[in-house]
Amino acid sequence: MNLVELFKQGGFIMYPLLVFSIALWTVAIQKIWFLMNFKKEARYFYDEALKIVKTKRFNEMEWLYKNCPEIISRPHAAIFEDVSSKDEWDARMQRRLAETSLGLKKNLWVLGTIGSSAPFVGLFGTVAGIMGSFKAIGVAGKSGFAVVAGSISEALIATAAGILVAVIAVIFYNYLQVKIAEVLTEFKNGLGDLAEQFNSQKK
Repeated sequence: MNLVELFKQGGFIMYPLLVFSIALWTVAIQKIWFLMNFKKEARYFYDEALKIVKTKRFNEMEWLYKNCPEIISRPHAAIFEDVSSKDEWDARMQRRLAETSLGLKKNLWVLGTIGSSAPFVGLFGTVAGIMGSFKAIGVAGKSGFAVVAGSISEALIATAAGILVAVIAVIFYNYLQVKIAEVLTEFKNGLGDLAEQFNSQKK
């Protein structure tokens, strides 16, 4: 039995599960690609900013951050903004980092939602399959495996498909949560190092 036949045997509930599957793979692949690019770009602009700070060519900083993504540039630019106190600087940096964190987590909710709802969608298919079994018994006027086999098969396939989609979504969700935390921590550490370097150059 090939996948197409298996899909057809699962009944109508397989269509929303197919949409879930396409959505989760799209979001997961896009997110992994995005995090890889973010890490590479953040490292590049950190290195360039560090060169500018060490050579005290601060007039080049504005040009640098005009040419990098806002999710990276805004927290970096906050390092060089004039503030009246350290508390104000800390508050501003926290806001910028919160924006970066939200950007990194964008669309991650899709995986969480699919992971929690796909089993229930599969369960709905199970209920529909069992109801089909009773209907088949009523139409045939008798019971037996031959009468209910089709509906039971539909119910089991729908249940298995829902669980499979949910498991894949949860795996990606947890993996990306860990990767985002790692990338964000590395990004914060880079900002801290750059700020220390900048403050030492001002003295």
